[in-house]
This record gives sequence, structure tokens and C-alpha cells, in this order.
Amino acid sequence: WFPLQSQLSQALNGLSDRAKEAKEFLVQLRNMVQQIQENSVEFEACLVAQCDALIDALNRRKAQLLSRVNKEHEHKLKVVRDQISHCTVKLRQTTGLMEYCLEVIKENDPSGFLQISDALIRRVHLTEDQWGKGTLTPRMTTDFDLNLDNAPLLQSIHQLDFVQMKVSSPVPAPPILQLEECCTHNNSATLSWKQPPLSTVQVEGYILELDDGNGGQFREVYVGKETMCTVDGLHFNSTYSARVKAFNKSGVSPYSKTLVLQTSEDTQSEEQTLPFPVPLERSQLRRMSPFSSTLNLQPSFSGRSYFELRSSAHQLSLHSSLQSLNSAVDIKKMVAVAWFSFDPSSAHADIIFSNDNLTVTCNSYDDRVVLGKTGFSKGLHYWELSIDRYDNHPDPAFGVARIDVLKDAMLGKDDKAWAMYVDN
Repeated sequence: WFPLQSQLSQALNGLSDRAKEAKEFLVQLRNMVQQIQENSVEFEACLVAQCDALIDALNRRKAQLLSRVNKEHEHKLKVVRDQISHCTVKLRQTTGLMEYCLEVIKENDPSGFLQISDALIRRVHLTEDQWGKGTLTPRMTTDFDLNLDNAPLLQSIHQLDFVQMKVSSPVPAPPILQLEECCTHNNSATLSWKQPPLSTVQVEGYILELDDGNGGQFREVYVGKETMCTVDGLHFNSTYSARVKAFNKSGVSPYSKTLVLQTSEDTQSEEQTLPFPVPLERSQLRRMSPFSSTLNLQPSFSGRSYFELRSSAHQLSLHSSLQSLNSAVDIKKMVAVAWFSFDPSSAHADIIFSNDNLTVTCNSYDDRVVLGKTGFSKGLHYWELSIDRYDNHPDPAFGVARIDVLKDAMLGKDDKAWAMYVDN
């Protein structure tokens, strides 16, 4: 029985070890319960904070949109009230003339009637002509042409979900900038990139970042699936740094190499007095068909830009220079030209374009606005306009404006534009 006792003792020792491990495991599980409770409270607080931030952002955006609606409301009321006042004055004048004419008709003295009849008839016809086409047409619609497209946001909210913090699939490789397709024009920059040729990792999108043109912090200017992006509205004569990275569900790739871009210059040397050479020939102002006007953008002096690419171990640089200038004026410093033309996408439907969008014509009674295709943020700028056709209704106006200026009101009537104009 001694061997059996030895075997039982060994078995009890093994079982004792398992029991000890089980007790330690139970302690571990109880600690996990406590940790899960603590992590749950922390995670819920984080989730609430994220959702509250979204709600706050939505409330701020709602206030901004309501402000735009109120401005549109005030503008519509002002236009209608101005038309009511104008029409009331004209109606009062017309009614007074009618009453006077009725009294004259009752006059029994033929000689007195003959003395004033011709002048009175002309005055009646003139007053009738003033009630011409469009005078009794409302200048403003009652509808609010504002449509809130909330479908993408609702879809994003419905797709809002948790993502796994740890995944086994790899993140994308850094994108490669395609230098032959990157360029600058005026104050716009176009960048193009691609994934490395041997990369097999799936990419869901790209993030393009630019600095502020003064060596400041980078900021996102594009997020999406496209591999080419044009950024408008940059500062003239400024140096920007650009970089791009790829992302998928696993995470974000490292940045590509940094690309340095130089936008066109828009100023001249201190010795030059004129911002740009002024053409000697100017189109003459002449009167054509009634209620119409035609504006032409005059071409500046010609020039051609070229781009020079150079590469180093740390960054890529893109520079723009002006190759030639055909001008009789002595330019002491080469300047890059910002070419101007009208932008059809910014125009009211009543405006007609021709001459490669350098000429616009409008036959409307009401004010109609069209913008140029090149936007400014700072600097000194020059352009010329000629008026080929003009009648006293309405008054052609020219100036500078924000991109969201009203397209059916005269420039300068609100806080989004400044203008000079030609009246009768």
C-alpha cells in the first residue's frame, strides 16, 4: 500500500497546484470586472463628449444658416418696399396728371384749350411711356431659393459606428507625388499623386494638406478618393508646402515627400510706377440698342510661364517664372500675369457670354452680376473694361466682391461688394 500512498500524494500535489492557479485566476477575473466597470465609465464619458461636440457643431451651423435666411428675408423685403415706394410716387404723379387733364377737357374756352393741348398730350404720352415693360413686374420673387442638402450628413450619422482599435491588416504606403502633373496657375495650385506601383494594400481615400503660405501649420484642404486636386484662392507671390497621405480602416499612412509651390506674383518693382502697362488703344463708348449693355475685358500684355522642377533628399520644389513680356513699357522686374476672364458658373442666367468669356451682354431691366474667374486674397491688381453698348437702364457697375455676393442686385448695395458705376 506504500506505492499507492505515494501515487495519491503526487496526484494531490498536482490537484493542489491547479486549485492554487484557479484561485489566482478568480482574483484576475474579479480584477477584470472592476477594470471593465472603470473602462466603461471612461468610454461612455468619451462617447458623450464626442456626440455633444457634434451636436454643438450642428447648432452653430444651424445658427449660421438661419442668419443667411434672415438676410435673404431682409433683402427681399427691402427690394419689394423700394418698388412699392417708387411705384406709389409714379402712381400719384400719374393720377394728378389724369385729374388735371379731366379738368382741362371740361374747359369751354377753345382758345385756352388749344394753347396747352399739344404740351399736355406730349406729357401724357411721356408719362405713359414711363409705365413701360417691366415697370409693373415684381423685381423680387416670394420664394426662398435656398435648399438645404442634409442627405450626406444624415447618411454619415446613420453610418456612425465604432471601429476596431486593433486590426491585423496593414496601413497604406505613403503616396507618390506625380511631379509632371503638378503645376500652379495664377493663385491656384494643382497637385497629383498615386500609390507606389508594387503596393497591394487597399486605400479608401487621401488627405491633402497645405500650409498657410508663410511656413505655418499644415491644414487639410481635401479628403476623398480622387488622386488629383486643384486648390483655388491662394495668396499671390507666396510659397506653399503641400503633402498627402493615404488612409484605410487600418489607419493612416506616413506623409509623402513635401512639395513646395510658388504662386504667381502680382506686384511690380518699386521703380515701376504703373501696376501694369496700359494699352494705348481704348474702345470708344457708343450707344446701341435700348436697355442693353456689353462689357469687354481688355487683354493685358502677353507673357508665358514655365515651371522648373528640382528634387532633393527631403523636399521637392516647384517654381514659376515669367519667360517673356511683349510691352513697350520698361519693366525692371519680371512679373507673372494673372489672366482675367468672366466666370459663367458665377453669373445670372440673363447674362450672355462671348469672345472666350471676355465679353458679356445683358438685355435685362434688372441688375445682373457676373464674377471673374480669378479670386484674390491680397495684393495690388489691375484690369481694364470697355463698354461697347449702353443705355440708361440699368447702370453698369464694376468693382470687387465676395464670391457669395447677390447675383440679382447692384454691386455695392450690400456688405459683400464695392463698386463704381455709370449712370445717365
